[in-house]
Amino acid sequence: MSSAGHRRIIHVDMDAFYASVEQRDDPALRGRPLAVGGAGRRGVVAAASYEARRFGIRSAMPSVVAQRKCPDLVFVPPRFDVYRAVSAQIHAIFASFTPIIQPLSLDEAYLDVTRPLLDYPSATAIATAIRARIRNETGLTASAGVSYNKFLAKLASDYRKPDGQFVITPRMGPDFVANLPVEQFHGIGPATAARMHGLGIRTGLDLRGQPLSRLLRHFGKAADFYYGIARGLDDRPVEVNRPRRSIGGEQTFDADIHDWSAARDNMLALSERVWGRCVARGLTGVTVTLKVKYNDFRQIVRGRTVPEPVADGADLARRALALLAPCFPPPRGIRLLGVTVSGLRVPGAVPPARQLALFG
Repeated sequence: MSSAGHRRIIHVDMDAFYASVEQRDDPALRGRPLAVGGAGRRGVVAAASYEARRFGIRSAMPSVVAQRKCPDLVFVPPRFDVYRAVSAQIHAIFASFTPIIQPLSLDEAYLDVTRPLLDYPSATAIATAIRARIRNETGLTASAGVSYNKFLAKLASDYRKPDGQFVITPRMGPDFVANLPVEQFHGIGPATAARMHGLGIRTGLDLRGQPLSRLLRHFGKAADFYYGIARGLDDRPVEVNRPRRSIGGEQTFDADIHDWSAARDNMLALSERVWGRCVARGLTGVTVTLKVKYNDFRQIVRGRTVPEPVADGADLARRALALLAPCFPPPRGIRLLGVTVSGLRVPGAVPPARQLALFG
């Protein structure tokens, strides 16, 4: 892609990173369905090999569910020191092409190559060269998306996985977005997609047809972002050294919640889901924040920070429920519950006894 006047953004995403490192280092694991994570009752899948994904196994899935889907699934404990070392190799490769790098995790980053350090004819050629060096220097494969903004570059990197590359040019962008279901848009989660479906918005073309005023009414401050991406537009810059501040999730209910047992059960499930995201990113945290939104759209937010980081999904649920309990009985029906982990740190920063508990 070499269109004048446009940025040149690459999104690089390693293929099944943790699992691929394990298969690279242990030939006996190659070609077998593999999960990185704890195999116990409270374990969570941090990563799944492509062989495991054929059985429907995904990161953040409880290990007991994964084992039911694939009885032959092999579990290996995570080795975050190894993953960090390989990640450092990969990011050093990125830095040889551009200083403008926004890491998203150990295995994923945006690169702005509008003004690259090396002389290449196009962003597409740079992405090809980066992937070749990653393969040669680490023995692993990466997929890449190339486009004129971050939103489309990330969509493009998913399009030819694994070990593939795809380009979305400025001419292609609006039509590419128009044909996608909104649930495939990065930045639109399951709850928001469900709300959009309820409004008759199922594709990018449907979203593009909505007046900004209607999006503002239903989605608040996110409306401008949705209005732009429906048109293939995204002016967010690649932010160098931007750290992830939090990991969380929310659940919107079809029917308002009034009783403690329903709120507790939903918070337990939500906490496990959020913890699965923490595990998938190799992070834990010391602050837990609860969000409660009532049926009149008023909301409260409560948080608590303790020295010991969250140990597992059950620990996260305990902390969240302790914050939720004073909200009962609720003054009105509860429409939404949310929980967020912040004060993030890598598992290596956790004392050894707690690090073992991280994967149950």
